[in-house]
Amino acid sequence: MPADTLDARLDALRRLLRDMQRVVVAYSGGVDSTFLLRIAVDVLGERAVALTAVSDSYPVWELEEARALAEAMGARMIEVETREMDRPGYRANAGDRCYHCKTELFEVAGVEAAARGLGVLCYGAIPDDLGDHRPGMIAADEQQVRAPLIEAGLTKADIRALSRRYELPTWDKPATACLSSRFPYGTAITPEKLARVGRCEAGLHALGLRQFRARFHGDLVRVEIAPDELPRVFADGALRDGIVRVGKAAGFLFVALDLQGYRSGSTNEALVHIGG
Repeated sequence: MPADTLDARLDALRRLLRDMQRVVVAYSGGVDSTFLLRIAVDVLGERAVALTAVSDSYPVWELEEARALAEAMGARMIEVETREMDRPGYRANAGDRCYHCKTELFEVAGVEAAARGLGVLCYGAIPDDLGDHRPGMIAADEQQVRAPLIEAGLTKADIRALSRRYELPTWDKPATACLSSRFPYGTAITPEKLARVGRCEAGLHALGLRQFRARFHGDLVRVEIAPDELPRVFADGALRDGIVRVGKAAGFLFVALDLQGYRSGSTNEALVHIGG
């Protein structure tokens, strides 16, 4: 993309944030929310605040990285507890699970923002999300949460390019998602199951893998690894053994490697089959 077009979209984002005057960014430490927070801090200084939801579905190691990154950006970070597990629709894990999760997040965040006078609640949705199965975006619309990156027309490719320009370590960070996304639709979610998946992914992270998912299938965990990392896994018997040990230590009886590798939204593939 020509630099002038990219800069025009960045300028549009800056104007949007400036017009809001005070913002609180729903911040996970992922590529999009990190970039949004960085620009918000540039434009608004102390009037831009990060708000992070802490729950069983948020991996501990990702929370630690998010804290360190917010500190490095000079951003004030508020942590709030969310209790999506108390919502029957979330636990049931039907195709609208993300709706119940995001409703919990935005309700809690909205109360916190109002109580502290933090300003406009924003989140890091991007144009690439439009048209995909994203029930969480319905919750955002209902709660009147702003999506400045969509409003400015900044795509994932734009955000990665600009993040690299700003020397953000997330510029090439793999996509992230909450641990509840590791469960096939219709599989009930419990704290114990989330903990098993969380332990498995923490172990995969410790092995030095960059992009992965530990998909829950009862006694079996299906490990998805980025296609460009699969050759190393196939060639390194010690690494494969490590993956097996990690899965079994997390409480799974069987550990399977998905030969298709990691792909975003693979859980949604089941919806296609269910729909015929």
